[in-house]
Amino acid sequence: MQRWRGLEDIPQDWGRSIVTIGSYDGVHRGHQLIISHAVERARELGVPSVVVTFDPHPSEVVRPGSHPPLLAPHHRRAELMAELGVDALLILPFTTEFSKLSPAEFVVKVLVDKLHAKAVVEGPNFRFGHKAAGNVAFLAEQGRTYDFEVDVVDLYVTGEAGGGEPFSSTLTRRLVAEGDVEGAHEILGRPHRVEGVVVRGAQRGRELGFPTANVETLPHTAIPADGVYAGWLHAQGEAMPAAISVGTNPQFDGTERTVEAYAIDRVGLDLYGLHVAVDFLAFVRGMAKFDSIEGLLEAISDDVKRSRDLVASHDAGALPAGG
Repeated sequence: MQRWRGLEDIPQDWGRSIVTIGSYDGVHRGHQLIISHAVERARELGVPSVVVTFDPHPSEVVRPGSHPPLLAPHHRRAELMAELGVDALLILPFTTEFSKLSPAEFVVKVLVDKLHAKAVVEGPNFRFGHKAAGNVAFLAEQGRTYDFEVDVVDLYVTGEAGGGEPFSSTLTRRLVAEGDVEGAHEILGRPHRVEGVVVRGAQRGRELGFPTANVETLPHTAIPADGVYAGWLHAQGEAMPAAISVGTNPQFDGTERTVEAYAIDRVGLDLYGLHVAVDFLAFVRGMAKFDSIEGLLEAISDDVKRSRDLVASHDAGALPAGG
C-alpha cells in the first residue's frame, strides 16, 4: 500500500481511483464495511482504491483541546487498511487553513484535481468542508458535475456492545474508558490495542517477582479504565499472554497513571527501549489497595492465573493480525 502525506505526495501521473474519506479511528467493523466496499468497487473497475484521512484529528484544530482519545495511531490504521486491500492511504495535514475550504473547494482540490475520483464511497452521515457544511447529497451533486459516482454504505452495525447501540468510534471510546474491553472487541473485530515504548518505572513488579513492561503510551491514546486485564503483550514479533495493570498503583500511593504488562511465564525479558503493543482481551478486576504486601501478592498470583486461563481459552484464531 502506498502512503502519502499531503496532496503534493500524490504521484503526478495518478489516474482515476475509488476514494473514501474519514477519520476512520479504530477501523472498526462499520468502517470496514465502507473501506471494503471501496476496495471491491476499485477491483471491479480496475482502478486503485484510496483512503483519505486527517492528522491531527479535525476537532483539535476546530476546537483546540477537544482531541478525542485515539483508538489507533495512524501507522496502526494503515496496517489495518492494508489488510483490507487498500491501495493507497492519503493523510492530509489538517490545518486551520485547510479547515476553511468550502465543500466545493474540497471536492475540486482533493477529489477532482489530485485523486481523479471515479467514485466516492461514504457512510450516510458523512460531512466535509468548512463547518461540515457538505453532505452526501451535495457530494452526489458535485459528482454529476465532475464525473464521479457516490456510493452510500450503511456502516451502522449493531451487536451486544453498548446495549445494542450502533457501532461507532465514539461508542468504542466510551466502552474502553469504562473498562468494557470485551464490548470494544466486538465493535473493533479485534482486541483494543495500546502502544508505546517500554520505559523504566519504579521496578516494584520486579521486586515482587512479577516484572512488568511499563508502556509509555502514545499521545491521546484511549486507555481502559483502571484495573487488571488479561491480554497479550506484542514485542519483537511475538505475542505473549499477559496480565495487564492500568492505574496509579494505589498500593504504593502512586499518582501517575501507567499501563504495565506482565508477560506470563516468561523469564529474563529485557524490553526497555522497545516499541511494544498491548492487546486487552478481558477485564479481570478493578484496581484495589490491599492491607498488606502479602495480600497484594496473593491477588497478583490470582490475576496471573485468571489471565493465563482467559487467554488460553480464547480462540487463537482471533489473535489480531499485524501484531
